[in-house]
Amino acid sequence: MGLFDNVEKGIEKAVRGAFSRGSKVLQPVEMASALRRELDDKAMTLDAGRTLAPNTFNIELGDSDFERARSWGVTLAEELCDVVINHARSQGYVLQGPVRVSFIHQEQLRPGQFDVVSATEKESARSSAAPATAPRQPPRSASATPAPVYNHQPAAAPAPTGQPVLDIDGQRYSLNASSIILGRSSEADILIDDTGVSRKHLEIRTRDGVSTAVDLGSTNGSFVDGHRVRGSASLADGSTITMGRTHIIFRILPARNGGRP
Repeated sequence: MGLFDNVEKGIEKAVRGAFSRGSKVLQPVEMASALRRELDDKAMTLDAGRTLAPNTFNIELGDSDFERARSWGVTLAEELCDVVINHARSQGYVLQGPVRVSFIHQEQLRPGQFDVVSATEKESARSSAAPATAPRQPPRSASATPAPVYNHQPAAAPAPTGQPVLDIDGQRYSLNASSIILGRSSEADILIDDTGVSRKHLEIRTRDGVSTAVDLGSTNGSFVDGHRVRGSASLADGSTITMGRTHIIFRILPARNGGRP
């Protein structure tokens, strides 16, 4: 919430009125929302705990909007890159390379209209490589001046140190195994007595000091910090996991006495 609020304020301060069309305005926050939807729609589960999402995005704009985007491009593109990185982290998506946002001219689009075309590019790929998903019409540059492009490499999040635990209804469960199953079944590692919880609802995986919540195809879904888990989501100290009517707090207890929590 904090980052996205700051991003929205930063964008609107920098480009307020830049995408106006009479009384209608193409808000930069609409582009941010479209990028988040594109990430969710194109995310692809590779294997247990790994969901690959696009990292390059072309935002296609009509004549007037493209000209304004080119004028404000670096500021806007930089903020949109941060939106992508933040959403990918919140959902536990894997990005194979730096995030790139660029603006493409599509003359058939009317003012206020825009499309997003995404692709997955490895870090070693050339920045000029064509996206895997082609636009409906070949992009055309408005002039010799290139469209604004911004690349941003997400910084690696430091791995937490300490003992991961779950606080559930006043009881604390230590996550001592690499895989812990939560659910209503007696076969689950942690039994959740809640009719809104599936028999095997959620798995907590811990590897190299990093814990991830993986929804196991539950009926009512799992949520981490208010966001639905689509595949998997990274957990941080203080994260809230919601399953049915049950609220679970993920904690990392500091290590002491020679590394024991």
